[in-house]
Amino acid sequence: MTQLVTKRVLTALCAALAATSARAAPPGPPLDTARIEELTGAKGSLDESEGVFKVSVPRSDLSISAAGVRLTPPMGLTSWAAFKRAGAHAMVMGDTVLLEDQVNPVMSVALDSGLEVTALHNHFFWDSPKVMFMHIGGMGDVSQLAAAVGKVFAKIAETSGGKGEVPAADIDPAKSTLDPKKIDAILGARGELKSGVYKVTIGRQTKMHGAVVGNTMGVNTWAAFAGSDEKSVVDGDFAMLEPELQSVLKALRSAGIDVVAIHQHMSGESPRIVFLHYWGVGRTEDLAKGLRAALDRTAKKSAGAR
Repeated sequence: MTQLVTKRVLTALCAALAATSARAAPPGPPLDTARIEELTGAKGSLDESEGVFKVSVPRSDLSISAAGVRLTPPMGLTSWAAFKRAGAHAMVMGDTVLLEDQVNPVMSVALDSGLEVTALHNHFFWDSPKVMFMHIGGMGDVSQLAAAVGKVFAKIAETSGGKGEVPAADIDPAKSTLDPKKIDAILGARGELKSGVYKVTIGRQTKMHGAVVGNTMGVNTWAAFAGSDEKSVVDGDFAMLEPELQSVLKALRSAGIDVVAIHQHMSGESPRIVFLHYWGVGRTEDLAKGLRAALDRTAKKSAGAR
């Protein structure tokens, strides 16, 4: 009898919790799939079991081979975005297929349109031309999300066929003449000059396996400059907490600095650290100011900068 009563009590509690949850997050109206197709400019399909409407844009304009194999859209060369209701709002997740010269123009459109850029990496080895994959996401009004995705898809079409951006500079680090003191003054950190490259490293901290790991273990933001004061190249890596990623991306892109990868270097760390690799060409002071703007969007002190 006691077991029966306990089972009934548990059943009643579960029902009450479910009802409370339902009242706390009332479902929004069904997705307007026709409107999503109109705003994204892409055809989609509805998975009723998951409540997800997914639009797809095959990159049939590309001619890609990997290790001698001709790649076709069903083999992973399809951009897509999936929409799902989340209470009164909607969420979108997606992946875009881009050649290298398309990445940063498309990224800027995504960020400017209110979407988040959550990863940038390769899916293949030995591919020619090289293909990159930029993952996007967002939360909010479904029409605004769909319109933003539509702008991303439109920018992909606009920059197809070699119409993107490729920075170029004739710089030999062995002939560098830039003034490191100007970089120090802007970044607020001192670096080291070696073989014509001036490198500044700013450490951060996280924990793995109960131990603190920091700068020397690779948890750091760094920048390497080479060239002259009037024209230099900078490449490097940003170590960020997840909430810092989007604002750092916006700061770098606003400064004309290209983002070339977004990924993790570790697993199981806490707090989680995201790494962003970048490349920029321009006046040394302008590049340093762009990096400083991005640094100012990171919690350097709380993360153990040094």
